[in-house]
Amino acid sequence: MRGLLVLWDIDFTLIDARGVGARLYRMVFRDMFGAELPAAADMAGRTDRAIVLDTLARAGIPEPRQHLDQFLARLAALAPTGRELAERHSRALPGAAAALDALAAFAPGPGGASGNGAGDQAGQVSVVQSVLTGNVRPMAEMKLRALGLDGHLDLEAGAYGESHEVRAELVHLARDNAARRYGTDFSGAATVLVGDTPLDVAAALETGARAVAVATGGTTAARLAESGAHAVLPDLTDTPAVLAAILTTPYP
Repeated sequence: MRGLLVLWDIDFTLIDARGVGARLYRMVFRDMFGAELPAAADMAGRTDRAIVLDTLARAGIPEPRQHLDQFLARLAALAPTGRELAERHSRALPGAAAALDALAAFAPGPGGASGNGAGDQAGQVSVVQSVLTGNVRPMAEMKLRALGLDGHLDLEAGAYGESHEVRAELVHLARDNAARRYGTDFSGAATVLVGDTPLDVAAALETGARAVAVATGGTTAARLAESGAHAVLPDLTDTPAVLAAILTTPYP
């Protein structure tokens, strides 16, 4: 039986947060600097460490790296406030819950890894689902739990935006976390990243992982294909297609 680590991006892959993250950035900036944040930096596909540094530099804050850890800590501390906002404003993207449920049939342990329901492409596979996200961990957990999407995700096996500015580095962290928890080597194509931006695809390609891209964010399916994704889906609504894209045995 082969092991597979599936790392889901969160924003615009599983959920539409409806600007909750940007609101929290403004709250932290106001609290730290006593002024309104002119604008947050581009967030798509980036980690919070990179976004915060860019945001502070654009706002004219001297030596932004000196404020980075404090900003991230305050952002994490706002997770309870963020949950109230998420429950009011955010939504799970169509097909997200069904995709997570379907992959859970292949989870390690009793009742999982059955190989049933996904066709011949699945073979005998044991799937660990987690996240690879630019969000700091408390914010990632808050967003998922607010929408009831955390049930099948082993959040201890994932990697989060406070850990590194470069998204590809999070892949190594997630693989290490998952390997310790499951005693399985998830190197190369045994890791699959599912995301909505070219930066998600690049992180997969740079680390030898497979990239499944979904055109549910601001990037077209054509652009995602051009970026090198191994599979591109318009969204997550076709559950058999999602399973096929994720579970397909990689080429030699």
